[in-house]
Amino acid sequence: MKDKNRIIVDYIAVEWASKAKSQSSFAREHNIDEKTVREIKYNKDYTISLNTIIRICEAKEMKLCDFFKLLDI
Repeated sequence: MKDKNRIIVDYIAVEWASKAKSQSSFAREHNIDEKTVREIKYNKDYTISLNTIIRICEAKEMKLCDFFKLLDI
């Protein structure tokens, strides 16, 4: 079974970050650092912080609980 952190990071990387115009635009639009976007997309050992998840969800106008329901965790 996949680690919950990995499920979260993979979802953000595949479903949102990779579909953005660029890493810098995704970072700007979601109030996170561009380095964080690179970590999400390319670092298989990256541990995402709750603060980063909250910022991304706020930018998506999504409640945190809805995000976790979406991922079924």
